[in-house]
Amino acid sequence: MSAGGPELATSEPARDASDPAPTTPRVSAVAVLRSRALVGMEAPPVTVEVHLASGLPSFALVGLPEAEVREARERVRAAIVNCGFEFPARRITVNLAPAELPKESGRFDLPIALGILAASGQLRRDALDRYEFAGELALTGELRPVRGALAMTWFAARDGRAFVLPAASAREAALVKGARVHAAPTLLSVCAHLMGVVPLEVFQPASAPLPALALDAGSSPAVADLADVAGQQQAKRALEVAAAGGHSLLFVGSPGTGKTMLASRLPGILPPMTDSEAIEAAAMQSISNRGFDPRHWRQRPFRAPHHSASAVALVGGGSLPRPGEISLAQHGVLFLDELPEFDRRVLEALREPLESGRITVSRAARQADFPAQFQLVAAMNPCPCGYLGHPSGRCQCTPDQIARYRRRVSGPLLDRIDLALEVPPVTEHDLVRGAPAEASALVRARVCIARERQLVRQGRPNALLEAGQIDRHCALDDGGLRLMQSALDRLWLSARAFQRIRKVARTVADLAGAQAIEAVHVAEAIQFRRFNGGA
Repeated sequence: MSAGGPELATSEPARDASDPAPTTPRVSAVAVLRSRALVGMEAPPVTVEVHLASGLPSFALVGLPEAEVREARERVRAAIVNCGFEFPARRITVNLAPAELPKESGRFDLPIALGILAASGQLRRDALDRYEFAGELALTGELRPVRGALAMTWFAARDGRAFVLPAASAREAALVKGARVHAAPTLLSVCAHLMGVVPLEVFQPASAPLPALALDAGSSPAVADLADVAGQQQAKRALEVAAAGGHSLLFVGSPGTGKTMLASRLPGILPPMTDSEAIEAAAMQSISNRGFDPRHWRQRPFRAPHHSASAVALVGGGSLPRPGEISLAQHGVLFLDELPEFDRRVLEALREPLESGRITVSRAARQADFPAQFQLVAAMNPCPCGYLGHPSGRCQCTPDQIARYRRRVSGPLLDRIDLALEVPPVTEHDLVRGAPAEASALVRARVCIARERQLVRQGRPNALLEAGQIDRHCALDDGGLRLMQSALDRLWLSARAFQRIRKVARTVADLAGAQAIEAVHVAEAIQFRRFNGGA
């Protein structure tokens, strides 16, 4: 590698006669490169300015860098030397602009190193403006993957620039349509590309195809099949309605009735993701701590946090705000098992994003917006021991204990859940001699047809209809209206519950292929809200 640096350095274009001789030291030199930061879901541009001046050797980083960015000084110094270049013994100042934008992670190592080489005359500057750069440097000059590669490339493609990234991040970034991604294994390979010695090819996803199972969640062996669940026809019907309209769902039942099995089958019957949904979901995974696995491309997320999760883990936060589980479930499913065991304040934090589809994390110095268009599926026991109403009669819980247990989930949160039903124990007949259950593929076909009707009619799933759109698209016929008025009187439904029943009834009608919402559709929608959480 030591021979590569000098070869690249001698590839500098011929100097003009008016230029000073090569041996004449420069008083100062500036190189400007472009990179990206991560703030919430956004990837704002960052200008990396490198200035070399006379004076005692020093290396200063300014522009609100976090600790991991300040440590870039040692990584960059070692990488430049180990790649065979000369680290300039001059006064080096690196400015990351804009100054008020926090800069974190090691993604700025690569543009800083290139800026030093360009400012010191070891690298040509004429090609720098066509690219954006991000990558963490190893001491040997190798490039390590960075968090948020897909999100950064998404925004870079909008600005019409190619992105130079570590080879390990290129597959993820190349999922963005129209993006030009150059995969580089080392700092030396990037320098060779900029000097025109060994160009880096534009990374093509077709050259490294994704496994077929990741392209279609409905046919993927990794997605559990609904046919595995014995019995529970009403719960399966509720799952189909929830999938068709994008509705939230609560299962209430004793241990072993299949609540978790049912919830885990929901991704397998949801419609395929659109291009925009796939990119948004992948970009959200990309900026998380674990990053995005390209093998999961176009698979709807399924997040199932433990009930000990904090509010920050669920909705996002931190000194540098990161997305929480509700955002990582973007365009997918958030499953909360043992719902009453979650801290009440954690559950209350779900109320606003369930309505708005977004979450704003505010801190003293900064604010971040994250999307939160997730489908909530929750499960809970009917009582503290879990066996209220079980045929065995083993429940010994008092009415007061049952009421206290159910009140752990607040009425306002339950009111925001579209479908809530009790899941009875599976009968012996269903377990031993039951007929073969319907496969997910068949249910998914009906769901896709119903969802297509919604998109043609109103451009969005029924669960996302707003007040004015509900009146326009969820009008009831005379029989349905009379039934709804009776339900309002007898069940003490809130105005929000009334609107949600109308949306569920619209979904039931769509599954039936009906243009108008009839009494039978309203009756089924009301049946899915009969659980009384405070009983």
